[in-house]
Amino acid sequence: MRFTFLGTSAGTPTQQRNVTGLAVAIDDARDWYLFDCGEASQHQIQRTRYSSARLRAIFITHVHGDHCYGLPGLIASANMSGRKAPLTICAPDGIEQFIRATFLHTDIRELRFPLHFVRSDQADFHYEDDHLQVSAHALSHRVPCYAYRVEEKPPRHLLDDKLDASGIARGPLWNRIQKGHDLNLADGRKLLAADYSRPAWPPRSLIIGGDNDQPALLNDVMRRSDAMIHEATFTEEVLAKVGPQYMHSTAAMVAKAAADCQLRHLILTHFSQRYRLRGGEEVEHSIDDLRREAQQYYRGELKMAEDLECYQLERDRQLHRLSPA
Repeated sequence: MRFTFLGTSAGTPTQQRNVTGLAVAIDDARDWYLFDCGEASQHQIQRTRYSSARLRAIFITHVHGDHCYGLPGLIASANMSGRKAPLTICAPDGIEQFIRATFLHTDIRELRFPLHFVRSDQADFHYEDDHLQVSAHALSHRVPCYAYRVEEKPPRHLLDDKLDASGIARGPLWNRIQKGHDLNLADGRKLLAADYSRPAWPPRSLIIGGDNDQPALLNDVMRRSDAMIHEATFTEEVLAKVGPQYMHSTAAMVAKAAADCQLRHLILTHFSQRYRLRGGEEVEHSIDDLRREAQQYYRGELKMAEDLECYQLERDRQLHRLSPA
């Protein structure tokens, strides 16, 4: 499982960092998924291996502009580039209205491809295709906001002896089971794919958090996930000065929750624009301040995200930084 940061800044971009966006793919596949789409995300995408033509679905955590203002431009550019395949957008209430209003008032009258909007703030939300499945988990923020848990769907190995013993002839039915589909047979039997096949490897899983001032809300999904990407907008010191009204996490808050859940990999992102990469110069606040605060509480593998940085979560659950996107 591979993910590339398109932006790591909170609220507004900086000279070094764009606002939030994350590209996710299954290893080196060209098909990919987008999580949040801040302004200028399509510019960042052009600096990666991904294209709008192979984008399978978009997931938006909430309606704040640094997470969604890039959507209209990305969709319009895909339209101008000749995309024909349908595009699914999973998002809370407000995103569909925002897109349709923008197109109405900017003379985009007809798209060459269908847009399918799915409300991720509904209790029964679940996205699934041949490559992965995604669930949504409510967070605490100034507007309805969600984290997404992404779990891959590895290829399945058929249990040949068991299928033969069940009298299922080799052919299309075996193929359906291998793809994870249950069967309703003509004789009334129901065969569950999980009983007649097994994953080639245990599925990898990743939590992608939106804005949130209560990381413990994700304790349950952290305990059954391999890695989490979560905002760390402030240090405790800065939060004490600016106040809690913005409803963001500190590095300490996230680190404590991840440590309690024994999460293996934690990647922090969405840093306030006041935090800068040192680059040899003296700055009042740096990303290292956030790193040091998190390391006081979390002893797992900690990463501080950078724009266009790419990571690979391997099948053995090791996390490797790849060359820049």
